[in-house]
Amino acid sequence: MRSEAFFIPVGSATGDQRFCLFYPAQGDKLHGLVLYIHPLAEEMNKSRRMAALQARAFAQAGYAVLQIDLHGCGDSSGGFGDANWQDWVNDVVLGNRWLRERHVDQLPLWLWGLRAGCLLAVEAAQQLAEDCHFIFWQAPASGKLLLQQFLRLKVASDMLNGNTSNVMSDMRRNLASGASQEIAGYMLSPALASGFEQASLAPPFSTTTTQRLVWLEVSPQEDPCLSPASTRILATWHQAGFETTSQLIRGPAFWQASEIEEVPALIAASTVAIKASSTALLVELISI
Repeated sequence: MRSEAFFIPVGSATGDQRFCLFYPAQGDKLHGLVLYIHPLAEEMNKSRRMAALQARAFAQAGYAVLQIDLHGCGDSSGGFGDANWQDWVNDVVLGNRWLRERHVDQLPLWLWGLRAGCLLAVEAAQQLAEDCHFIFWQAPASGKLLLQQFLRLKVASDMLNGNTSNVMSDMRRNLASGASQEIAGYMLSPALASGFEQASLAPPFSTTTTQRLVWLEVSPQEDPCLSPASTRILATWHQAGFETTSQLIRGPAFWQASEIEEVPALIAASTVAIKASSTALLVELISI
């Protein structure tokens, strides 16, 4: 299956554009739209293989899939250190607009996020004038926790180099004073760090239509189980009116592995989940 590579211009600034890959739906019927929102920094690169495999699987199942490189990431314009949280939220909205302009029918929209992409999906959904569904891969409990994990990369690096001083507190103090910090080869701006600090997985506004959340986690353990934090978040979304499903899959943490890893069971579970949800949505529409 061949994907379409192109750039979407952003605003009126010359050269400001976002790189995209589009996977057209296969088969006679288009079942829905999927927008992939990638994770943070090097996790994006580690996950490219899995994202491509899943995008192809969704397309083969009858879904039109768009992957967009956020501002300062991948092949999009700008540097990582120039990006801020709102830029990335706007890019998600931009990707959705492109999908809707290309597919005028009122098809179900799925926001598929990995790690940081889950947080961005939730915030972008607040700005979309439509209901949407979610597929979360390895969703973090909060943006604050994810930022803490990212900052620890710098702590670990400095410790290996013999620096055992207050690295974490120094970084946070510098960010609070407006100074960007280099972490694992990426320049983290105070604006982006602040966005992560405030980001949460609180469910977006839900209307009377059924909205769905598919929550998938990968673990190398033989008998994995949902963490208490994941269980609480799922309960909150269910109470907000979302139909929630969750599944734990045994496999490597491909988004942070030293080598490029694949988790075929995750791809299969995601494809089955979106197809099952689409069938249920169709039944609801027919019954209305």
